[in-house]
Amino acid sequence: MKVVDMHCDTIGALYEAEQRGEPVSLLENDLHLDLKKMEKGDYFLQNFALFVDLGHTDEPFKTCVSMADLFYREMEKNRDRIAPVTTWKEMEENWRQGKMSALLTLEEGEVCEGNPAFLRTLYRLGARMMTLTWNYENSLAWPGKGGGVPETERGLKQRGFEILEEMESLGMIVDVSHLSDAGILDVLKAAKKPFVASHSDARSLASHSRNLTDEMIRGIAEKGGVIGINYCCSFLEDIPEGQKPVSRIARIIDHMKHIRQVGGIGCLGLGSDYDGITGELELPTAAALPRLAEAMEEAGFTASEVEDVFYRNVLGLYRELL
Repeated sequence: MKVVDMHCDTIGALYEAEQRGEPVSLLENDLHLDLKKMEKGDYFLQNFALFVDLGHTDEPFKTCVSMADLFYREMEKNRDRIAPVTTWKEMEENWRQGKMSALLTLEEGEVCEGNPAFLRTLYRLGARMMTLTWNYENSLAWPGKGGGVPETERGLKQRGFEILEEMESLGMIVDVSHLSDAGILDVLKAAKKPFVASHSDARSLASHSRNLTDEMIRGIAEKGGVIGINYCCSFLEDIPEGQKPVSRIARIIDHMKHIRQVGGIGCLGLGSDYDGITGELELPTAAALPRLAEAMEEAGFTASEVEDVFYRNVLGLYRELL
């Protein structure tokens, strides 16, 4: 079963290791995800996020470009196994060749520093998706507050609306994961194209404010967008104090079933958040994805629905937008 995953933080983990003087290879490592694990999991395409923490840099654009350089160095080292893609045609070509694909994405809208020229430069570097925020207020918008307290009053700023319009004009996919409730509703009103929540779950099943309300799920589905199921424990269920957090496959499937019921099977995808999450995982690495496919079928998903969630829905979106 081919896998398309809309979000991982593996490049960030490699970048941090390199900054410490302890470089790690994308080919094989002790992280959740590397190329050998992806091959065992039958991956076709992985979105590799360039995650920039504004608490650790005063130069987000410069930091992002340095991370992009690492991404392309790793792509070159492993060009026999994987190739970066920016268009649907490039994805098709890799599929024909039996080669994995890597799509570059951005996590933290402030990497463009509110400057459309910087955004266009990152697009030219291959970035095709961007979250408008991470966990900090920036020049574009307010984020979700974290935990169980949603931000319902403050959403996109004027510059955020401008950058959203520029993203759609360029062909860069808007990602509302990490954005405040008010911001997601702003995007639902302002966006002219489908958009995604690359790594978010259902708030009806877990109260974390990063999760999506049923209204948001319906809105994204009606826009033709896709929601990538996040494997993080605290997004899957409310963990009682003192209880060991475990990301359970059964709970991932509960969220899939809820989102299918609210928005339809067509809005469901995968967004593991590998190498950006902690805790015990029943899907401990990218190599374990066949377990999820088997569990979905055992839980009543048809073979066609599993294919929709694993790759067809996201690839359909990329075919339309890229």
